[in-house]
Amino acid sequence: MNKSISIEEAVTHVQDGMTIMVGGFLGCGSPQKLIDALVEKGVKDLTLICNDTAFPDAGVGKMVVNKQFKKIITSHIGTNPETGRQMNEKETEVDLVPQGSLAEKIRAAGAGLGGILTPTGVGTEVEKGKEKMVLNGKTYLLELPLKADVALIFGHKVDEKGNICYKDAARNFNPLMATAADVVIVEAEHLVAVGELDPNEVMTPGIFVNYIVGGEK
Repeated sequence: MNKSISIEEAVTHVQDGMTIMVGGFLGCGSPQKLIDALVEKGVKDLTLICNDTAFPDAGVGKMVVNKQFKKIITSHIGTNPETGRQMNEKETEVDLVPQGSLAEKIRAAGAGLGGILTPTGVGTEVEKGKEKMVLNGKTYLLELPLKADVALIFGHKVDEKGNICYKDAARNFNPLMATAADVVIVEAEHLVAVGELDPNEVMTPGIFVNYIVGGEK
């Protein structure tokens, strides 16, 4: 199966009302070309799962400015004033999740777990509406898995089977998100032939990847 597709074809997999995960940390490690294509397409009413909403002119922040999300599940929004404005004006629902809990909720979905137990957030706003458990005298919150219809991730080197190597901090949430969506699309910085990657550097096996875009010389 040839997994390489055009950007135009890739964005057809993202439809109004879907839940999407987008890799990146303040835009670092985000699939910028895919994001730009989604801005151009104007898909709307999406639920976003992302570490943050980057900046108004970078990463998923461009989609925030374009008002393409009905809900955002994220760990912080401080670098994008537009996200805060939309939240305060009740234009967009924003669910703030502690960063470690966000990562674990995504990992739980990818691993097929029913949830995770964490002490993070006990006694704070975070615990509202959540089930609590006491184990060995310590209180934990039950955090449920986070799964998406589509994950949009970014890889430094990707081979034609979809095996991915990430570079430095650009790895961030990308490997987790690759396991936790029905459809996974990777934007490749460099697309290489099978056999060119050092197997020890492959962080995401190609079995998780449905489609590859980018990698142009």
